[in-house]
Amino acid sequence: MPSYVEIAVNLPQVSGGFHYHLPPEMEGRVAPGHLVEVPFGKQRVQGVVLRAVAEPAVAETRAVLELIDPEVVLTPPQLALVEYLSESTLAPLSACISLMLPAGLNQMADVCYQISNQYSGISQQWKTGSRQPVTAAQKRLLDVLGRRGPLLGRQIDRALPHLNWRAASRLLIRRGLILTNSVLPPPSVQPKSVHTAQLACPPQAIESHLPNLGRVGTKALARRQAILRFLQRETGPVEVSWVYAESGGNLADLRFLAERGLVSLGESQVWRDPLAGLDFLPLDPPQLTKEQATAWEAIRSGMQAAVAGRFVPPFLLHGVTGSGKTEIYLQAVAEAIHSGRQAIILVPEIALTPQTVRRFLSRFPGQVGLVHSGLSAGERYDTWRRARLGQLGVVVGPRSALFTPMPALGLIVVDECHDDSYYQGEGLPYYHARQAAVAYARLAGAVCLLGSATPDLVSRFQANQGSYQSLHLPERILAHRQAVQAQMERLALQGQPSRYRPLENQAETADLPPVSIVDMRLELKAGNRSIFSRALQQALRRVLDNKQQAILFLNRRGMATYVFCRDCGQSLLCPRCDTPLTYHNSFIPQGVLSLAGAPGLKTNASPQTRQGAALTCHHCGYQRKMPKSCPSCGSAHIRQYGTGTERVEAAVQEMFPQARTLRWDYETTRKKGAHDLILSHFITQRADVLIGTQMLAKGLDLPLVTLVGVVLADVGLNLPDYHAAERTFQVLTQVAGRAGRSPLGGEVILQTFQPDHYVIQAAAGHDYAGFYARELEHRRQLGYPPFNQLVRLEFRHVRSSQAESAAKELAAQIDSWLETSGRRATQLIGPVPCFYARLNGLYRWQIILRGPDPASLLHGRQLANWRIEVNPPNLL
Repeated sequence: MPSYVEIAVNLPQVSGGFHYHLPPEMEGRVAPGHLVEVPFGKQRVQGVVLRAVAEPAVAETRAVLELIDPEVVLTPPQLALVEYLSESTLAPLSACISLMLPAGLNQMADVCYQISNQYSGISQQWKTGSRQPVTAAQKRLLDVLGRRGPLLGRQIDRALPHLNWRAASRLLIRRGLILTNSVLPPPSVQPKSVHTAQLACPPQAIESHLPNLGRVGTKALARRQAILRFLQRETGPVEVSWVYAESGGNLADLRFLAERGLVSLGESQVWRDPLAGLDFLPLDPPQLTKEQATAWEAIRSGMQAAVAGRFVPPFLLHGVTGSGKTEIYLQAVAEAIHSGRQAIILVPEIALTPQTVRRFLSRFPGQVGLVHSGLSAGERYDTWRRARLGQLGVVVGPRSALFTPMPALGLIVVDECHDDSYYQGEGLPYYHARQAAVAYARLAGAVCLLGSATPDLVSRFQANQGSYQSLHLPERILAHRQAVQAQMERLALQGQPSRYRPLENQAETADLPPVSIVDMRLELKAGNRSIFSRALQQALRRVLDNKQQAILFLNRRGMATYVFCRDCGQSLLCPRCDTPLTYHNSFIPQGVLSLAGAPGLKTNASPQTRQGAALTCHHCGYQRKMPKSCPSCGSAHIRQYGTGTERVEAAVQEMFPQARTLRWDYETTRKKGAHDLILSHFITQRADVLIGTQMLAKGLDLPLVTLVGVVLADVGLNLPDYHAAERTFQVLTQVAGRAGRSPLGGEVILQTFQPDHYVIQAAAGHDYAGFYARELEHRRQLGYPPFNQLVRLEFRHVRSSQAESAAKELAAQIDSWLETSGRRATQLIGPVPCFYARLNGLYRWQIILRGPDPASLLHGRQLANWRIEVNPPNLL
C-alpha cells in the first residue's frame, strides 16, 4: 500500500493542500518539509510536503514526480508558521511558503508563449482587411513576441505591465497564431564549485624536481618552482586563484605539473559569504548598568525556561535611545549559543545591517550570517544552506531573515520593533514581521525579544495587559570614549563642560539631549526666508567650528516636492499616479571627500556640476524633463516649491561652503554596498553634515553627532490615517536620539509650523508616557487598534468606473454577510477612493472592516483580484 502525503503546490492564488502518493523509490525518503515536483492539472509544479496522511481525500491520487532537494527545506516550526500566516493574513499557503525559500530555489510553473509559423502570412492578410483585424492589445503582444522570441508569462508581464495581454492572447491561441506550453524552470541556484590544486607527492620530494621544470633562466621555470614551493606550505587543496596570486603561475603551468604527477587538480565547494573580508574588532562584553542587569536577568530566566520546554511570553524591552538595548541582545545571543541554540536578529532596514553585523561579529566571529534582498542569489542561497546545517549561531537581517531555517532556534530579536518597515505590503502575503516573530517563537519554543525606544501602541498595550513581559531601560549610556577623547580634551581647553555623570563601577550615563522647538511662522515674520531657522544656522556654525558632526533630517527626497504654474495654478502630475511630480537635480560627485566614482554617494558639488534635472514620481518611477512652459496654458512661469533633501544639501553648501556633506536617501543608496559606504565615511569623519530621510532615524549609533536638525517636523502629521500621529512622534523621537550619544553632549532643533501640536510637544519633551496615554484614549474613542481589529480590502483597475462598481458591489455583499452572521459589532467603512486614488496607472478603491475579528468574516470567501490586508500599518 503506498504512502500518502499532503502537498502545498507553488501556484499563485491556489490555497490549501492536495493529496499525492509516493512511488516505491521515494518511500522513506520524503518527509514533511521536503521540496518536491508534482503534476497539477497539465502542469509540473513545485510543492512542499506538509504532512503524511493515512487516507487520501480523493479516490485516485497522482504520484510525486521528483525530490528536488534531499534535505528538508522547511523545519517543523516553519511548517507551523506557514499555516499560521496563511490563516491570519488570508493568503494562500504557497505565498507563505515562498517567504521561506531562497531566491532561485523557489520556482513557479509558467507558460511559454511563442509565435507559430502561421503568423507572418496571416498577419499580412489581416493588415489588408481580408480577415478580422487584430486589436491594439493583440498587436502589442505579437510585436513583443516577434522582437524577443518565446517568452514566459512573467516576462511578458514585465514587458507589458499595464496591458491585459492574457485576455488578448486567447483568440490568438485559438486561431493557432500563438503556441503555448507549460514549463517548470529548474532551480537557478546551485552550490558554487572552484578549481583546486594540491601536491600529489611528498613535500620532501619537491626539491629534487625543481631543476627539471623548464629551461634554466626562463620565466616558466620560475613560475612552476614558485607553485610547488607555495603548495609545499599548504596542507590541503588550494583554490587555483590563490595559487596564481601567490606564484604568478597560470593554468598551463598547473597542467604541466599535473602531467608529471607533482600536482593533482580537482574541484571543491565553497561558501559564498557576504561577510567574508568585512573588517571588525573583537570586543569583550562591557559591564552592565543596574537597569541593564535587571532586564538581562529577567530575559535569561525566560531563556532557561524555554530550554526546559516551558512557554515564555514575549519580552518588550522599552529603552530610551542609547540605553544599551543592543548589549542586551548580545548577551541573549551568547546565552542561546551557550545552550546549543540559534538566534535571529531582525533590523528594520538594510541600512542598519552593516553596523549591527559588525557588533555581532565582534562578539561571535565566524558564527554570523547575513540575509537581505541586496545580496546576490548565490550569497542568500549559501547563507540559507549554512543555517539549515546548523553552522551559523546567529543570522542578522531585515524581515526576510525571519524565515531562515534554524534547526535549533532559541531566540528572535526584533530591534526597533515599532518600525513600519517590518510590514510587507509589496506582495502576498501581507504580513507584519513583528507579529510573525511572536508567533514563530511560540511555535519553535523560543524566546521573542521586542526592543524599541518608541514601542507601537499595540505592543505597549499588550505589555500593560500582561500579554507581554515589560522591561525598561530609562538611562542613556555614553560610549565610544576613544572615538571622542580628542574632542573632549579640546572642549576642556575651551572651558566647555560636558553633560555626563559617571556611575561608580558602571558605564557612564547622561540625560537625553535637550530639544528646542522653532516656530517657522515667526521666522517668516522676522524676514528669514531660508529653510534654516536662525537657531539652526547658529547651531550648524558651532558644530562646524568645533569640528563636530550634524544630522539634518527631512522626510522628503529631491529638490522640490511639487512643481506648478503660477499663472493657471496647474500642478504637474504623474500621468500614471495622479500625484505631484518631485523635482530632482543630479550631482556629479566631486573629489572633496576623495569619493569620486564611489557608488551611490552624493557629495558637495558646485552648481556648474549639476546635470540631469528631471521630474520624478516616487510611486511608480515615471520621469520626464522639466518643461520650459506650462503644458496647460503655455506660461513660462513654472516654479518648484517645497523642500527636499537635495535642496537642503544645496542650502548647506551655499551657507557653509567649507562644510563636507553627504546625502543619504533612496537616490544615493541604490547600488550594492552604498549604505555601508556612506555610513562608514560619516563615522570616520570624512563628512561634517549628513542629510537624509527616515533611514537616519533607525537605530544608528553615531557618537560624534552633537546636533540634529529636523528641517520640517510637520511632514506626515496631517495625513488622513489613524497612524499619522504615532508615526510622526516615533520618527521625531528616534531621530532626536541620534544626538548626544557621547560625552560631547548634543542638542536637537525641531522646525515646525505647528509648535503647539501635542505630537511636537511630546517629542520635544521625550514624553513617551504622555503621548501614549493621549493617543490611546484617541484610539479608544475611534474604535481603532488595539481596541478593534481592521481589515482593508482594495480593488485596482485601469478604469475608474470599473474600480468603483467592483467596490460598491463587494460592499453590498459584505453588508449581506454581516447581517446574515449577526455581526453587529463589526462596521463597514466605505467604499471610498484611496487617499492616493491612482497609482501606477491603476485606480484604487477601498473598503475597511472594523470590529473584534473582521478577518474571520472573509475566511473561505472567493475574493479574486482583491488585495486583502489584516491590520495594515496605514490606510492610505
